[in-house]
Amino acid sequence: MNLIDASTWSGNWAWGLPLIVLTVVMHVCGLELIHERVIHVLGGAVERRGFLPKFAVAMSVTALLATLLHGIEGGIWGAAYRFLGALPDNKSAMLYSLSAMTTYGHADLYLQAHWQLMGALEALNGMLLFGLTTAFLFAMIQGVWPLGSRQRRREL
Repeated sequence: MNLIDASTWSGNWAWGLPLIVLTVVMHVCGLELIHERVIHVLGGAVERRGFLPKFAVAMSVTALLATLLHGIEGGIWGAAYRFLGALPDNKSAMLYSLSAMTTYGHADLYLQAHWQLMGALEALNGMLLFGLTTAFLFAMIQGVWPLGSRQRRREL
C-alpha cells in the first residue's frame, strides 16, 4: 500500500469511528427514553383489564420509534457523506446511507472512490445498531410479558 492509499484509508477511519460512537451512544440513549415511556404506560395497564392489546400497541409504537431512531442515525451518516462531498445530493446521501446501514446494498449509488471504506464502516455500524434494537425488543418482551401473565392469572 503506498502513502496516498494509506492517507485515504485513515480519512475513512477518522470519520467512520466517531460516527459509529456517536450513533451507538444516541441509540442507547434513545432506547432508554423509549423504555421509560413504555414501562410507564404498561405499568398502569397491568392492574386493569386489556393488558394484551395495550402491550401490542406499546410494542408497535416501540418498533416505530426504534425505526425512527435508525432513520435519524442514517441521516447523520448521510450528512457526513454530503459534508465530505462523497455523494452529490441529500436524497442520494440518505438513500445510500439507509442502504448501507441495513446492508441492503441494492441502491445504484456509490461513494466517491476514496470514501468507499466508510460505506463498509456504516454497514458494520448498522449491524451493531440493529443488534442493540433486537436485544432491546427482546428484553422488553421478556420484562413485560410476565406482568401480563400474572394479571391474567389473577382474573381466573
